[in-house]
Amino acid sequence: MSGAFLDQIFLRAKESLLSPLAGAPDWLIQIVSSLINISSLLGVFLTLFALISVLERKILGRMQNRYGPNRVGPFGLFQPVADGIKMLIKEDVVPARADKVVHFFAPILVAATAILTLGVIPYGRNMTPFAIDGGILFFFAVGSTTELAVFMAGWGSNNKFSMLGAMRAIAQMVSYELPLLIATLPVVMIVGSLSPDAIVAAQDGYSFGILPHWFVTTPWGAAAFILFFVSGLVESNRTPFDVPEGESEIVAGHMTEYSGFKYATFFMAEYFGMFAISGLAVTLFLGGWHSPIAPLNFIPSYLWFFLKLSALLFVYIWVRGTLPRTRVDQIMNFAWKFMLPMAFTCIVAAAVWHYQGRGLAGWLWSLAVIAIVYLALSRLLDTSKKFAPRTYRFAE
Repeated sequence: MSGAFLDQIFLRAKESLLSPLAGAPDWLIQIVSSLINISSLLGVFLTLFALISVLERKILGRMQNRYGPNRVGPFGLFQPVADGIKMLIKEDVVPARADKVVHFFAPILVAATAILTLGVIPYGRNMTPFAIDGGILFFFAVGSTTELAVFMAGWGSNNKFSMLGAMRAIAQMVSYELPLLIATLPVVMIVGSLSPDAIVAAQDGYSFGILPHWFVTTPWGAAAFILFFVSGLVESNRTPFDVPEGESEIVAGHMTEYSGFKYATFFMAEYFGMFAISGLAVTLFLGGWHSPIAPLNFIPSYLWFFLKLSALLFVYIWVRGTLPRTRVDQIMNFAWKFMLPMAFTCIVAAAVWHYQGRGLAGWLWSLAVIAIVYLALSRLLDTSKKFAPRTYRFAE
């Protein structure tokens, strides 16, 4: 079976499903085609969510020298099924004085937002579920409604812990949405398009057959990718930036008054958001579905995309198992005093790279711009404090 056939096997399967509607009106074919795309998207990412939920616990267990889930099914692989059943049969407790309508719709909105953002990412050659010219703009426009859903959860719960957690989450997410957006701008400027498919196409080709033309291989692309990835950690409320749900301070943040399947919906939406941010990072900086070297082009494109996605998800888990939670004031300072200036610097560096002919000279000048601003910020934001010698006094 040829590589080209395997690469388009899902597209051929969709065409075969639509073939009975050959004489039907166009609007009906479009509706059925959209339903097939939505069903496939949900099936793939719900399965990935179940897998990553158990694999994360196993990987963290390995990192911390302990067992992960190993009781339910072979090697503990049925643990997501047990968790799902448990969440379905748990009692749905709603506070007596809560705004029940707002409390009910908050988890639905946060999950719907995460699912919608997955629809514009190219998962392989000719495998974008909903290819629109302003796909990047759509991604951020829809993704920004997450703040509204979090506020609804905090306000509708009629609980001070929930409200405080929601305010923390909104402040954090708004602060890091700016670096996230601005780190995307250099790619949009260089490509001249807001279409994810056009951005992936712009990263096609290789130098000497082994060095891919991915944007992450440029100084401005590498810096923007790191800024984008760190901002994605914050937007996903992942360690070390999970202060909105700091259990030692404000219980579970905006999710404190949620139980059962509503809580599971928040949990699922967090992972779907992580998939979406990681998928967009692959699209913008890591070449999308393109292979890393030319001789491996025979491997189906969607496998390359999901391999890259899996690598980024592993880094998410690795960071969670390694770093402690950061203080909320440190998070905000880092966003406004370092991340935002560095994101603007990436725009300037990308412009220098472009107008220097995108060659070696542009690469070096771009690196110089990034390095100068980074060193200047490091010097200006030196937070080392001169602590007085600590004296220990013991009771006699």
